[in-house]
Amino acid sequence: MSHGAGLVRTTCSSGSAPGAGAGAGPLGASSAEGLLDPVYPRTQAALLKVAQMVVLLMAFICVRCSVWTSYSAYSYFEVVTICNLIMILTFYLVHLFRLYRMLTCISWPLSELLHYLIGTLLLLIASIVAASKSYSQSGLVAGAIFGFLATFLCLASVWLSYKISCMTQSTVTMTEDEPKETAEGVQVPLRQKPGVGRSAERNHLLHVLGMD
Repeated sequence: MSHGAGLVRTTCSSGSAPGAGAGAGPLGASSAEGLLDPVYPRTQAALLKVAQMVVLLMAFICVRCSVWTSYSAYSYFEVVTICNLIMILTFYLVHLFRLYRMLTCISWPLSELLHYLIGTLLLLIASIVAASKSYSQSGLVAGAIFGFLATFLCLASVWLSYKISCMTQSTVTMTEDEPKETAEGVQVPLRQKPGVGRSAERNHLLHVLGMD
């Protein structure tokens, strides 16, 4: 009898411990997650954005502090560089503060892709014009060089944005192909194995871009 009672006491005490741990787990997870994303600044996409902003700022300063040989050319160069810098900073803050989770009405991967496509083209044109109108002025030549460097960095972001935009579209298709439940309660899987591969690749790209 004493042996059986001891077994009952052991079972009850061991069963109560997981209950307390399980209750504390979700609270700790919810309190640890805040508005700021501490992982994003270390991702590849964030580092590219920081490099782009620094190079664009250097290009703007070099041209701004130099004697212009063509007002229209370098006015256009300044407008393009500062507008690109502001837009890149905006996307950086959107990812850093996880604003894409609240503003779900906007397709952020597609918006970023369109921004980089248009901004990179305008920046390339501005850099070519600035280089052709520099007339060996050291400040203007340096600004044009920084413009070409920023164009190269933006091309890398175009590729990343294109990849994540394509994976987002494939995820929508994969969601439509998820297993459907029939009237008898039987789930019918549709193209399950290819969907798993696309999901894993998308998760990897989201981790690179800091949007996981």
